[in-house]
Amino acid sequence: MLDSNFHPHVSLLILFSLPLLVPSRKTPVLNHDSSQANVICGRYSYGSARLQRFIDAERGCNISGISKLKEYFHRFGYLPLKNDSLSDLFDMEFEFAVSQYQKKFGLPVTAKLDVDTLNQIATPRCGEPDRVGKFVHLTENYVYFTGKPKWSREKPITLTYAFSPQNLIDYLSLQDIRSVFKRAFSRWASVVPITFVETTDYGFADIRIGFYAGDHGDGEPFDGVLGILAHSFSPENGKLHLDAAERWAIDFGSEQSKVAVDLESVAVHEIGHLLGLAHTSVKGAVMYPSLKPRERRVDLTLDDVKGAQSLYGSKHNFKDGSLLVSDSTSTNEAANNLAGAHVLGTNWKSPNFGYFFMLLGLSMMLVI
Repeated sequence: MLDSNFHPHVSLLILFSLPLLVPSRKTPVLNHDSSQANVICGRYSYGSARLQRFIDAERGCNISGISKLKEYFHRFGYLPLKNDSLSDLFDMEFEFAVSQYQKKFGLPVTAKLDVDTLNQIATPRCGEPDRVGKFVHLTENYVYFTGKPKWSREKPITLTYAFSPQNLIDYLSLQDIRSVFKRAFSRWASVVPITFVETTDYGFADIRIGFYAGDHGDGEPFDGVLGILAHSFSPENGKLHLDAAERWAIDFGSEQSKVAVDLESVAVHEIGHLLGLAHTSVKGAVMYPSLKPRERRVDLTLDDVKGAQSLYGSKHNFKDGSLLVSDSTSTNEAANNLAGAHVLGTNWKSPNFGYFFMLLGLSMMLVI
């Protein structure tokens, strides 16, 4: 999933409650569940009130902490850095970065740090940079990595995958994890001519899966609960790493944690990166960059399917007619709708907990 030359540095931003820039109007409220007004991340607590100072910040403002937001935008490919030091001035370059970020996520393009934008920044996401303007863009919304890398194998393509024996989590059985990934791989295998086969030979597998905490030796350290959920690498690296600090869930019925993350949703997304797809701007697509706690998003949309098929071609028995359905409908739902069947969707909606943390190298931020 990751461009090997791009290294994320992730932690958390501590923000303070100061007077808003526009005191004459009613203060907008950032989304949050009253039972989760603060989220504990490591030794810090981040509540929605601490982001109020940034609401509607725009070009020309100088607010303590803007420099850390600039690090976030740089981290995910929206803001090139001209030097090692970043100021707290909301300058022209940062204004452009904010507008590009809003376009990517389908937000109103205000070029300000409005409530919608701050809520999006606070949402847990994939560690792969969006790298605006660095990818091959076609007439569709799906995006490739730079150079359009893909698995170059003799057809029919078979890729093996294995789980790291030393890097698992103790509260989910290996059998459950295997079942989740088998389903995740099968979703992509149903639309492109690739067969995924599990092997026990981790050292020689094409795709190597494991759960890792913090700095785990690949230059892409994880940041603890929420924040960066996982990362993988573009073809043909084959590494798929998940943050061991997350509370991974395979069934929200039995997993009650309010910060639980759906393992299959993240697995399907990261496999898309392993195949060569970057982040799309289509909300609801598997390759959309962010995923809220207790949200489930596993069905490939038409945007996901078209992206994968543009790299590898179509599965011989895949029904092209399903591609006529709107991008808001998954391919599985589309096939059933065309056949006149009614299916119960699996895209569960999550509550708005308002997880207001910023995913930056902010452990050295301000002290209360």
